[in-house]
Amino acid sequence: MEAKTPNGELRHISIKLWPPSENTRQMLVERMTNNLSTPTIFTRKYGSFSHAEALKHAKRIEESAFASANQHYEQEPDGDGSSAVQLYARECSQLMLDVLKRGPRTEEKEGLKSEVDSDSHETFFDISKGQRAFIEEDEARTLLSRLKEPGNSYTKICFSNRSFGLGAAHVAGPILASIKNQLKEVDLSDFVAGRPEAEALDVMNIFSEALEGSHLKYLNISDNALGEKGVRAFGKLLRSQVGLEELYLMNDGISKEAAQAVCELVPSTGKLRVLHFHNNMTGDEGALAISEILKRCPLLEDFRCSSTRVGSEGGVALTEALAQCPNLKKLDIRDNMFGVEAGVKLSEVLYKHEYITEIYLSYLNLEDEGAIAIANSLKESAPSLKVLEMAGNDLTAEAAPSLAACISRKTSLVKLNLSENDLKDGGAIQISKAFGEGHDQLKEVDLSQNSLRRAAARVLAQSLVHLPEFKSLNVNGNFISEEGIDELKEIFKECPDKLGPLDENDPDGEDFDDKESGDEDEGDHEELEAKLENLDVNQEE
Repeated sequence: MEAKTPNGELRHISIKLWPPSENTRQMLVERMTNNLSTPTIFTRKYGSFSHAEALKHAKRIEESAFASANQHYEQEPDGDGSSAVQLYARECSQLMLDVLKRGPRTEEKEGLKSEVDSDSHETFFDISKGQRAFIEEDEARTLLSRLKEPGNSYTKICFSNRSFGLGAAHVAGPILASIKNQLKEVDLSDFVAGRPEAEALDVMNIFSEALEGSHLKYLNISDNALGEKGVRAFGKLLRSQVGLEELYLMNDGISKEAAQAVCELVPSTGKLRVLHFHNNMTGDEGALAISEILKRCPLLEDFRCSSTRVGSEGGVALTEALAQCPNLKKLDIRDNMFGVEAGVKLSEVLYKHEYITEIYLSYLNLEDEGAIAIANSLKESAPSLKVLEMAGNDLTAEAAPSLAACISRKTSLVKLNLSENDLKDGGAIQISKAFGEGHDQLKEVDLSQNSLRRAAARVLAQSLVHLPEFKSLNVNGNFISEEGIDELKEIFKECPDKLGPLDENDPDGEDFDDKESGDEDEGDHEELEAKLENLDVNQEE
């Protein structure tokens, strides 16, 4: 700018607007603290901050904004600093708005894994909340600025639900590389959605190289349509993870080739405790590759390979490999095409799994033979079983005695799902007899779509309604008459919320006048009613 001297001459005066003085910076922190802790339209909507919380956020916002603006100024040292001041103000405003929108203790309110170390430093950095959206270079620079703060304590990061372009990846790469040695958990699920394949693969390579050599315990790269190319794009990262304990590859297009790549790239660490492959197109050949991984995981506790198009051959290979995992606690292989042979093979393996607490075996085409073998095996093992699901397996009353004998011994059982089978009245009544004293933890039973009629539904309800923790009975989609529905409502009149909906029940279906009863319908009805009058639903098999 120009100014006049005492003698009237014009003199050029150079004024540097950057950097601000320490006093100016402190005044800005105080102003932001006041804005964050004073009732406003935002704090009324999202919740107000205590003064201590507001001060902590204000300091972090100012430091982050100052660092970004100072970096900008250093790249333009001949300027007067006005653009740096503008960036400084804009960053403070945006970061403060983000904090206001998140509200106080956002992670706690939304059920996030927000953890803090002993010095009250944040350890979890999460950008996954809010609308799913693309993220480009400029936004990435702002959004990830907190990861650049010197001495930050972040050990967990979640970039899910934000699609990174190549520019954003180039921003994120150096930042992640600078903190990779402190990271323990990384969630990169669904982080390239909507990107062209070539760009997505480049982004994956950048992240993989940046995190190579980190010492992760948890890695989630689900929902990225990886295929073999994507798996190999993460090759540097995967190969370097010798201490990995949890690996998630769900909904990733894991074909047989991709599964073979995973088998090749995941080290033989022996430390893996959780391995999830849900919703892929793995097939039998892919299952053979996964089974090789299982053989290297003696500490595995949680294995999920549901909805992966695995047939009998792959099912047999997987179950045989599970024999090498004696610490297994949770097994989820739902929605595959195992068939009877793989079911019987699984029963032979389950004898060895005394720690298993949850087993999900729905929609496996087990039929009676496979289900009976598994039930007999679980009867002698798994003393702490909490969840048993065998829906949609074409089970009939023939399997009911074995299932009932197994269930009667599982006093830790919390959830039982036998829906979409064909147990009918005889099978359902057998199952009902298993719920005796000792099932104090049972909360949920599902026998929907099993061709049940009035009598069986009533016995089932009577056997469950008085259990102390019971919460939900589902017998929808059966053939219960209007009178039977009224009986169920009467049984649950003190706790109607425990009886599930009955809107899909067919009161004009089989009931006691179904075609199978023929001319002896009324006599059979009376005989069954007489038996039910004297039935002890708590008796042991």
